[in-house]
Amino acid sequence: MKPTVNFLGLLLKWSVICLVVGILAGGSSALFLYTLNLATDFRDAHLWIIFLLPLAGLVIGYGYHYYGQDVVKGNNLILEEYEKPRSIIPLKMAPMVYLGTILTHLFGGSAGREGTAVQMSTAIADQFTGIFKLSKQERKIILIIGISGGFASVFGTPLTGAIFAIEVLYFSRVRFKSIIPSLLTAYIAYYTVQILQIPHTHYLPPYIPQMHLKVLPWLLLVGIVFGLSASMFSTAVHYVAKKAKQYIPFPPFRPFIGGLIFATLIYLTGATQYLGLGIPTIVESFQTAQTGDVFLLKLLATAFILGMGFKGGEVTPLFFIGAALGSALSIFVPLPISLLAAMGFVSVFSGATHTPLACTMMGIELFGLESALFVGISCFTAYFFSGYHGIYESQVVKGPKHLVYRFLRNRYLKNL
Repeated sequence: MKPTVNFLGLLLKWSVICLVVGILAGGSSALFLYTLNLATDFRDAHLWIIFLLPLAGLVIGYGYHYYGQDVVKGNNLILEEYEKPRSIIPLKMAPMVYLGTILTHLFGGSAGREGTAVQMSTAIADQFTGIFKLSKQERKIILIIGISGGFASVFGTPLTGAIFAIEVLYFSRVRFKSIIPSLLTAYIAYYTVQILQIPHTHYLPPYIPQMHLKVLPWLLLVGIVFGLSASMFSTAVHYVAKKAKQYIPFPPFRPFIGGLIFATLIYLTGATQYLGLGIPTIVESFQTAQTGDVFLLKLLATAFILGMGFKGGEVTPLFFIGAALGSALSIFVPLPISLLAAMGFVSVFSGATHTPLACTMMGIELFGLESALFVGISCFTAYFFSGYHGIYESQVVKGPKHLVYRFLRNRYLKNL
């Protein structure tokens, strides 16, 4: 009788945790998406506001320097706590990243949104560690459901959110007991946003040609290009952050100076399509071939803004970079432009986060089951060709990629 009682107790406990975390994650993402849309619409209607970006950067910089030193690492803090638990993530991470991201987008910074939703959701979820006095192993599940709830609700992709949470934390060691809580929380968070009637972006379903051997080399080729662009983005973000610390020792001045430079460049060039998320350009890329500089400029703009200390995520800019690059490749590659944009959309994301399974699932959720083979080949190719380091410095990358790199190093590179 006792084992049955213990099982029912665990089932009840985790059902309650997943339900509450899912609702809170979905609610926080709904609020974030609603206010983010308001901020974006206001900025687009009053472009002069980008001149205040340096002041917004100063506010963000001072806020994190004096009140948020323990949460400034953002997603990297979550990854570190999963790998080496130290203390519960402070709840203040949620409001601080929320306000920092809204300010970044309101005043024109090029950034994303997934990092904000994930940090808000995970900071909320981790409070249950103390409430239920969870063990270290149970806390790992808490962090997983926090990530899955935030990701699923902000993008409207529950299966992707559940897989991403597990894969991004430890690709080589999937903890099967965390799969059900991750899925349950992701779906609860997703439906919470749906009930609150907050819309997600919908993309044009790509035209899917018949798969045959002549297509495979092109899929591998574009996958390699997407992987290299993901590596370029990750390298650029870390490089800017490193140089900013080197030349601007006082942290609050980094986003101030970064905002001043960025706003000046936008004023001189008129390149307003690189402000904020860049959703219009992403949608356009599925129908109209972009020029080769569009993806590169978004890459540089986002790497600069995030590297200088502004807040937001990297994933939506990665969607922009991938879709625009895929669109540009349609001039040379004999595949439909919509399919190339869709493949780039998820493949650059795959390479930058080392999450090919989640990105393949995202392709299926967003673009239909018919796209599975095309996006799957592209995502896994990009994953292997994006290098060892990604956008999350604290991410533990093991599994297949690690084994391939170790084999090549031991077999061919040991004497170099």
